[in-house]
Amino acid sequence: MGALAKTDKVFLAGHRGLVGSAIHRRLTAGGFTNVVTRTRHELDLGDQAAVHAFLEGERPDWVVCAAAKVGGIQANRTQPADFIGLNLAIQQNLIWGAHLAGVQNILFLGSSCIYPRETAQPIPETALLTGPPEPTNAPYAIAKIAGLTLCDALRTQYGRNTFTVMPPNVYGPGDNFDPVTSHVIGALIRRFHEHLPDKPVVCWGTGSPKREFLHCDDVADACVFLMEHDGEVPTMVNVGTGTSVTIKSLAETIQKVVGHTGPIEWDTSMPDGFPEKTMDVSRLHGLGWRHRLSLEEGLKDAYGWFQANVAERAGV
Repeated sequence: MGALAKTDKVFLAGHRGLVGSAIHRRLTAGGFTNVVTRTRHELDLGDQAAVHAFLEGERPDWVVCAAAKVGGIQANRTQPADFIGLNLAIQQNLIWGAHLAGVQNILFLGSSCIYPRETAQPIPETALLTGPPEPTNAPYAIAKIAGLTLCDALRTQYGRNTFTVMPPNVYGPGDNFDPVTSHVIGALIRRFHEHLPDKPVVCWGTGSPKREFLHCDDVADACVFLMEHDGEVPTMVNVGTGTSVTIKSLAETIQKVVGHTGPIEWDTSMPDGFPEKTMDVSRLHGLGWRHRLSLEEGLKDAYGWFQANVAERAGV
């Protein structure tokens, strides 16, 4: 299994997304000189023939699959077909196309939400497929499980250096702050910002679920660390902090960072999703990696980016 070298050609799919853009920054800062990217207009990842032809022509040393359709609970509830159909197509085209082109090294971005709803906490990699997924994101979870299984099968049958990175809830610069399709941190940052200084803010659910959050720059650093690792990386690796906070605590921290002073009200008619999602990161810690940014530091960074790149342009 080969470790990533500075001169390796890396095709980074999804380089404009939250995690993909962070990986691009990390590779650039690390002196990797041969990173290949394509915008959606330059290469439609849903077009099998186009993706296979591109990979055959480029013959990269690595393919990093950071492209996916993602969203929060509301987006998953209203667009279930898109979440399974588009993600299955993108992954299949990239992973199988890379294999057909003879690419030896493939990193696939999974997600903590593919683990069963009812499982031990913190969640070890071995919990996968020991129960049904959380119903609010089952189509997305099933698509990601298919991609992970394909990577694992390529390793088993063809000896490819394929592995899946399993991050928790990711946030930071480049996040989606749309009020309908965003994840919880993006949605709450925007909501508190728009309700300055003291208007009530309504948050969904009870506030009791526990979630683990990891800044996108830490996800990127972990990915590059694993790609550079000399030993054989396990087929699945949880990436995270190993700790979680309640949504209530998260909302209060975001409120503090944004500077909102009004009351927080909870709409308990909305679903909570997973009761708890905390990752067992002992496998990654055993390889020698630790996260760097605290949650409050990361939220300040995310809010600064939102102010400069979203609020100013949208006039909110």
